[in-house]
Amino acid sequence: MATLPTIIQEEIDAIIKQGYYKDESDLIRDAIRTLINTRSELKIASAIGLYQKKKVSLAKAAQLAGMTTIEFKDILASRGIVRETEGKNLEELKEKFERLRV
Repeated sequence: MATLPTIIQEEIDAIIKQGYYKDESDLIRDAIRTLINTRSELKIASAIGLYQKKKVSLAKAAQLAGMTTIEFKDILASRGIVRETEGKNLEELKEKFERLRV
């Protein structure tokens, strides 16, 4: 866990003593949630990270980032992040291409 400056630790202790949070962990979780939710670049970075680790789907990542799936796809593309898609095998693609050519 991170080491905090004395004054910040004293502020945390005072907030907990006043009954706003039951313990330091609750306060820290709320602080981090608030930080991520108020800074869009952090929301996007978090969503991209979760998506890249395959912890969430594309749609869920877009939701976490606070944008549409199309907007999120654009963000990924602008950052050079290649999306994995379920593709058809080569034979299926060739067949589809031949049907379209006719």
